[in-house]
Amino acid sequence: MITDKDGVFCLDTVGTGYIFRLTNNGHPEHIYYGECLISPDIEALVPKRTAQAGSTVAYDREDLLYCLDTMCLEWSGIGKGDYRYSPSEIKMPDAGFVSDFVYQSHSISPGSLPISGLPSARVGESECTSLSLCLADKACDVKLTMIYTVYEQTNVITRRVVLENNDTRPLVIRRLLSMSLDMPNMGYNLITFDGDWAKEAHRHDRALQYGIFVNENRTGASGNKHNPGFLLCENNTTETQGRVYGFNLVYSGNHFGFVELNSHELVRVGIGISPHCFEWALNTGERFETPEAVMTFSNEGTGGLSRNFHSFINNHIVPEAWQGKDRPVLYNSWEPCFFKFNQAKLLKLARASKKLGMELFVLDDGWFGKRDNDTAGLGDYEPNRRKFPQGLGPFAHKIRKIGLDFGLWFEPEMINENSNLYRTHPEYAVQQNGRESTLGRNQLILDLCNPAVRDYIVASVSRVLDETGASYVKWDMNRHISEFWSEYIPSQGEFFHRYILGLYDILGRIFGPRPHVLLESCSSGGNRFDLGMLCFSPQIWASDNTDPGERLNIQGGLSYLYPQSTIGAHVSDAPHQQTLRDTPLATRYNVACFGCLGYELDLRYLSPVEKREIKEQIAFYKAHRKTFQYGNFERLASHKTNKTLWLCRDKEQALAGFFQTMAGVSEGPDTLRIPGFAPDMRCRVSTRPQRLYIKRFGGLVKHITPVALNPAGFILRTVNRHYALTDCVETYECQGSALAAGIMLNNQFMGSHYNNNTRLLGDFGSNLYTIEAVSE
Repeated sequence: MITDKDGVFCLDTVGTGYIFRLTNNGHPEHIYYGECLISPDIEALVPKRTAQAGSTVAYDREDLLYCLDTMCLEWSGIGKGDYRYSPSEIKMPDAGFVSDFVYQSHSISPGSLPISGLPSARVGESECTSLSLCLADKACDVKLTMIYTVYEQTNVITRRVVLENNDTRPLVIRRLLSMSLDMPNMGYNLITFDGDWAKEAHRHDRALQYGIFVNENRTGASGNKHNPGFLLCENNTTETQGRVYGFNLVYSGNHFGFVELNSHELVRVGIGISPHCFEWALNTGERFETPEAVMTFSNEGTGGLSRNFHSFINNHIVPEAWQGKDRPVLYNSWEPCFFKFNQAKLLKLARASKKLGMELFVLDDGWFGKRDNDTAGLGDYEPNRRKFPQGLGPFAHKIRKIGLDFGLWFEPEMINENSNLYRTHPEYAVQQNGRESTLGRNQLILDLCNPAVRDYIVASVSRVLDETGASYVKWDMNRHISEFWSEYIPSQGEFFHRYILGLYDILGRIFGPRPHVLLESCSSGGNRFDLGMLCFSPQIWASDNTDPGERLNIQGGLSYLYPQSTIGAHVSDAPHQQTLRDTPLATRYNVACFGCLGYELDLRYLSPVEKREIKEQIAFYKAHRKTFQYGNFERLASHKTNKTLWLCRDKEQALAGFFQTMAGVSEGPDTLRIPGFAPDMRCRVSTRPQRLYIKRFGGLVKHITPVALNPAGFILRTVNRHYALTDCVETYECQGSALAAGIMLNNQFMGSHYNNNTRLLGDFGSNLYTIEAVSE
């Protein structure tokens, strides 16, 4: 709900309030953002201006206390005494950089306002309300419209701006962020989610200090180095308590977020398109729209904030056809095969995956052109006739005849120099005359600023989808942008943004007419995990790293900003290709099931007992899929640094994951503490049974066998293929109050004893627990 009275604007959701007002000089002054207020007492809340600070510049000659540098503002330009980082840097029509945007008009309307060329949240008129606040520069005929949209049920407010040049002279944008927000400092800490390939989205915390902290990516995509989303929380905020703000951006290109603490203890937050090599001219009558920024607040800690983000994404960001819809359990051919496969090998894997309970077979890289390695074929779409003599359509039909849906990998934004497309159209690649092109993964980037390139991609991908009847697409992008140049744009400062607009155009034209196709975005793993891609792609491959020990950090970091229904997670072979770490099959599954489950291991070499375990894993996931994918996700507290605990819950049940990294020697007791159930509710807590493989114990088996056996010998190798121990299974019944206090679990192995009641976790061991209500 949005109300305005006497120049005061109140933007309210079910759990938050946001207030700003217009000053006498026409500047939007921020007053409050936080939990709902019974009565917004403006004069009590507004920051005071009763003393003049030294070394300040007065905006108003008649009011020396009116200094923009000491005020909390919704937007601020350059050159009028505010020396904090401005959300805009514009070379104005008068050839100067001074801008002073003040109030001109406003309107409030139901629903969201249309945006051109960019994705945005999806809503009906009854689900949100929008405020359009028009500001005008005092010297030039330039308008800046700030658009606020309030999503009441998810506690989210989005913001963006539209800059319009009505002057007879051109202007040039060098920086134009989507939002700016000033607040008094309350001892905030900044949380960002950073990394690189195979180590995406690791959480990093730091206390705010004087100066500016920038969260930016410049690789041409939203990036694995710094995810666009970040949090700002008060000291001592936990998962369940404390005041915390979250910010994100509906955009897939270079992004720029900043938090500045100035000498007057005011915090400024901004987010938008990165100004890196950005320059955009506006002639008379032209306008520029920024992507949508997303803000939310919770006074229930980071867990409450995550629930806001998750609900907003599930209900307003992902394509409508996939909102609340089950994600299939898939099998992906990449790690089992790489480029070395033929039709017979793939069909054998498909039959095996069907027997284990999988629902979708995904043919990954290597199916087209002369794609026998990563040096050739990108840009071509004709099936490799050596691998598929009858073509891809008949192969897809055989997959469906087995009882599986068919999915396909593409990398449409890239081109190899060794390809038919490059030999025919070398001008399609991003290259700058006079400079040698740099390669990433032996490939160049296609110029999405070129309409002919976009038409080629749309026609080629659409044809393959229609010929094969594919119901799933994995859309990859395996390199960063280095050179950026296009003959099809007026200024090279527009390249990065034009590239992303071209990508959105392509995705809309391919998948708009095919809403039944499940698109999973990928970019060398999680290099483009953002709200912009989620508007087209209901799920995103989180990382090429499938080691569950690393995935705890990767999926855990992403969970602060994105729901588990959007996180692609696979069970792969171990030792893992990215870390060489050997982890239990149970843990690989236990981590992956807190997301969109898939398998990416060579099924031909599984033992009979491993096949039984995977079949049981998939059956359990299907039985609890709604809870895993759409339940409320919680990161439970643990006082032990080598433990991670996750929980998904809905109205019917809860599922808890207990994960151990490095085992301690003779560890003390472990506690499973799960708050949130009614104190008098009777609950049953049960371990999901899982297997312990004989080979894991090596020579230790001599302590339990009547005769000494060679751990690598024929007998134990045969036993290991057909038999496994059952790990400790625990069952407890207790009230919700006891569950909140913490269940004491059975002891782990302590070095000198074993029985069926001993938990044998070891390094990277784990358990899943179900928590259900018990009838009296």
